[in-house]
Amino acid sequence: MTTPSYIFLAGASRGVGREIAQRLTSQQFKVKALLRTDATRHELEAMGIKVVLGDAMNVEDIERAMLADEPIDAVITTIGGLAKDNSRADYIGNKNLIDVAVKAGVKRFILVTSIGSGNSVVALSPQILEALQPVLIDKEKAEQHLIVSGLNYTIIRPGGLQSEAATGNGVLTEDPHIAGMINRADVAQLVCCCLNSNAANNKVLSAIDANMLFGQREFEKFNVD
Repeated sequence: MTTPSYIFLAGASRGVGREIAQRLTSQQFKVKALLRTDATRHELEAMGIKVVLGDAMNVEDIERAMLADEPIDAVITTIGGLAKDNSRADYIGNKNLIDVAVKAGVKRFILVTSIGSGNSVVALSPQILEALQPVLIDKEKAEQHLIVSGLNYTIIRPGGLQSEAATGNGVLTEDPHIAGMINRADVAQLVCCCLNSNAANNKVLSAIDANMLFGQREFEKFNVD
């Protein structure tokens, strides 16, 4: 990804998406970010990010942003919502991004969802699953849409998220039974490592901090090198 092509980022206004934006720009990647409002526009532009206003729930907005003159090498999306929200981007918004990415011919699509989605449902307690069920259903639908899209994909399912500084102990695993916590900055590091990793092609990975596991279950770490 040393060409002038852009990485297209959805979700850069806050949380894991903002951490990814900071890491990408610090590594001199060219980033184009999709924002629903201009509330954080100046902050992102000060980081050197090209901002396009648009709503992921509106496919025309995404086409306008992604099918412009600048080529898009990769798409990273962290967008989603809360269980209480009437309208969430977890499925429809990400589906729109996936569909337009196919049209744009992007080389990699990274979707950040959550432990509890898909076959990692076995990792969470019944109480947590009940609270998160509407969101997890939407996230799994987005994952499945990406898997059958034909795109080169990586799906990353973080555990419980915290907003502390990176510990450097974030790890990936293909084991769907693993659960734990992880700092958002460590998720961002793992996402960025997957950008240029052939090993991460078409993989579904859980992301946790090795020192914040729930329980003592042994698991095999996934090496992105």
